[in-house]
Amino acid sequence: MAIISITPEIAIDDLKTYAGGLGVLEGDKLITAGEIGLDYWVLTLFYRHGYVKLRFDGVEPVPEPESMDPKAISKLKPWPEFSVTLKGEEVIVKPYLYEYKTAKAVFFEAVCPQWARQLTDRVYMNDTLESQFLAYALLAKSSSYFIKNFIGLENVRIIDLEEAHTALLLMAMNSIDDKARIIIHTPGPWGHPSFPGSLIAREFGLFLGDNIMLTDYALARLRKGIVVSKKQESVIGRIFTKYRDKIVSITNGISLERWMDVRLLTAYRNGKITRELVVSVKNDNREKLASFLKSYKNDLDIGDKPIIAWPRRLARYKRPYFISRFIEENPDIRAVFVLAGKPHPKDFDGLNYARKFRDLHLKLKHVVYIHDYDVPIANLILRGSTFLLFTPFSGWEASGTSFMKSLVNATPVLSSRDGAAIEVIEENVTGWFFGEDIRDFINIYDDPRAKEVDERDYSEFKKKLLELIDIYYNDREKYWDIALNDVIKTPGKVDMRVVLHKYYFEGV
Repeated sequence: MAIISITPEIAIDDLKTYAGGLGVLEGDKLITAGEIGLDYWVLTLFYRHGYVKLRFDGVEPVPEPESMDPKAISKLKPWPEFSVTLKGEEVIVKPYLYEYKTAKAVFFEAVCPQWARQLTDRVYMNDTLESQFLAYALLAKSSSYFIKNFIGLENVRIIDLEEAHTALLLMAMNSIDDKARIIIHTPGPWGHPSFPGSLIAREFGLFLGDNIMLTDYALARLRKGIVVSKKQESVIGRIFTKYRDKIVSITNGISLERWMDVRLLTAYRNGKITRELVVSVKNDNREKLASFLKSYKNDLDIGDKPIIAWPRRLARYKRPYFISRFIEENPDIRAVFVLAGKPHPKDFDGLNYARKFRDLHLKLKHVVYIHDYDVPIANLILRGSTFLLFTPFSGWEASGTSFMKSLVNATPVLSSRDGAAIEVIEENVTGWFFGEDIRDFINIYDDPRAKEVDERDYSEFKKKLLELIDIYYNDREKYWDIALNDVIKTPGKVDMRVVLHKYYFEGV
């Protein structure tokens, strides 16, 4: 029986069809599903011009469309075209198929008319509320057609709706409530959109009210809502109090094949992890990262300095201002800082963080800002760094996986108490924590408590990071003890095989 995941984005190979963590997570699921032989289908949209790339005019970020590598596109197999109706017009949809062993991803592209083609131009780049709605109505209607005509609903066991936008499928297919579940990947407001009832009525023939929040609609109809860390049961349960009893958690994981150095993965699976191997692999990956960093700053002096990494999407809740403040307060510290990530081009805060990171890159010799951060670059950074910093505002990170990818590659992590980190990291054994474990969802944009929490958290963050740098220089044996523990203790906790077993074989 087929398993289907409907998602707004997925990161596969060199395709630019993703914006961040959700896309990478869905790519990891597909790879692992193929490895273990599941009949697994991902249905998503094809974004011909990708997400966003940055160039800089001085320190000013200039967002531009990404160009798609023709070689990457050539890996997709065209599927027969079909049509759906949007705005009362016939829209021609061209599917593309990507196969990984028994797992498949199907990308839907609107071919014509031109206004419909623009809906799938770029990831999360719709100019109006109506065009945003129409993009996901296109995904819902295309998925409905594909399931009915190419897979067969009678052959489907489970349909997972990744994020609330995909809940429009429930309007396109009225007979899937017993098969479908909504997966909630963020407590942030962007993950819980509302649309006018008039748009829903026009496209799906249902009048449900003046304004419909899709998460609320899906939770009301479906038996379960799945969140992606144990802590999020508390957080989402407080946001959607009516459906608290429907909320269950399955903590995210990673594809070890995709993210763990093959030498460490092979040794781990054979029960042959040794300190000598960890040191050797770690030093080799450090050299690879050092060489890569010099392509961004050729006069970079790394030497024996610790490489401290903060790589992720530039958004306020991830608190990039922690690391920039630390660097500015400690300009002469003996360390190399790797800052990496992109903002959404309409995120004012994110663009400001990009400006700040670029300014630090230009002013300070020991700071490197990688503005074109992607999956291959992430692999280099997470494997080769000395420490990873994971700093989200407590309650806002649904799970996080960058720290998982670091730990399985012997990169210790300093983390705030949020997401899945509190389930995975063992204090002073595989990493370190700072800050408060907050279960209320504090509005970081206008609640005065947010600044108070930030100040308390930053004070402990700074103290802990200075201690870690001191450990690196003065107690290297302890550093290697932690790195060895990372590789021994973490893979079994974060293996996507375990996650998929919980999703599809434990009756959730």
